[in-house]
Amino acid sequence: MTSITSIDAAVESGTKESFWTRIASDIADAIGRGAYRPGQRLPSEHALAEQFGVNRHTIRRSLASLSSQGLVRIAQGSGTYVEDFAVDLMLAKRTRHQQNLAHAGLKGGLQVLSVRTERATKSQATALALPARSKVLVLEVLGEAQGLPLHVSERAFPLPRFEGLDMVVAQTGSITAAFQGAGVADYTREGSRITAQMAGADVAAHLRQPVNRPVLRVESVNVDTAGVPIEFALTWFAGDRVNLMVNHHD
Repeated sequence: MTSITSIDAAVESGTKESFWTRIASDIADAIGRGAYRPGQRLPSEHALAEQFGVNRHTIRRSLASLSSQGLVRIAQGSGTYVEDFAVDLMLAKRTRHQQNLAHAGLKGGLQVLSVRTERATKSQATALALPARSKVLVLEVLGEAQGLPLHVSERAFPLPRFEGLDMVVAQTGSITAAFQGAGVADYTREGSRITAQMAGADVAAHLRQPVNRPVLRVESVNVDTAGVPIEFALTWFAGDRVNLMVNHHD
């Protein structure tokens, strides 16, 4: 069994960065899963040092990194607390993930989780104004900010018009960039339907939250400048990390 002393010696000998970044990642993941809630005090430096088998200096560096990312707040003499993390996301005529994050002063992007080609469901065909059983490209996409998942979505695009769209989204992390590459210079949201529900197992796993915590489900359709539907999306937002704002003037 490796002792704390030997771990600290290894840290001091040149692997310190890998240890403190790994610890920071583990704590961030615990925050994302809901093990530590917004406003909750983290275990003391001493307790965390014992938990991870490192010295307190390494823990301080991990916590400082999390603080710089806006995930925790360090209160001298009191402890380290999970920062309240609620992002205002605008649902408007032109809804863009990157613009929402930039407006909030956050960094993040979209990650493609899965890609499949299938026959459109009744809901997809109706929303996209397609004949029954038409082929669609379906992407499962995760939206993140500051390393925490904000939403997971299932997005359907008509084929063959958007063949290969998934590769551009994977490369750029942007639906807008992918549309531009497919010749869609601009697009707008035709409508959004918002409901609250409990997270299913898959959604909860992607959002790193308990299954008994509510999510906000948004059903939306985007159209090109000619009014032709180009995207039908079902998006599940982490209820305690997102404030959805509806703009009636865009």
